[in-house]
Amino acid sequence: MGWFLGFVVYSLIWWTILFAVLPIGVRPDAKGDLEAGGWRGAPEQPRIGRKVIWTTVISAVIWLAIYAFIESDLISFRDTWLAIPD
Repeated sequence: MGWFLGFVVYSLIWWTILFAVLPIGVRPDAKGDLEAGGWRGAPEQPRIGRKVIWTTVISAVIWLAIYAFIESDLISFRDTWLAIPD
C-alpha cells in the first residue's frame, strides 16, 4: 500500500469513526437558550476535542489492522483465479 492509498483509507476510516463517536455521551439541553441561538435538542457539552482524539486513536488502530492484513498477503488477488493475466 502506497502512502497516498494509506492516507485515503485512513481518512475514510477517520470520518466513519467520527460519525459513530459523535452521539456517544451527548445529553441534550432540555430548556435551550433561545436568546443565545441554542435549540432545545442541542447538546450541553459536546466535548468535540475529546471525541476527535478518541476518533484519531481508534482510526489508527483500525488502519494498522487493515494495513497488516493487506501487507500479509493472506488474501491475494495476484495468485488466484481472479488474477489479471499478463
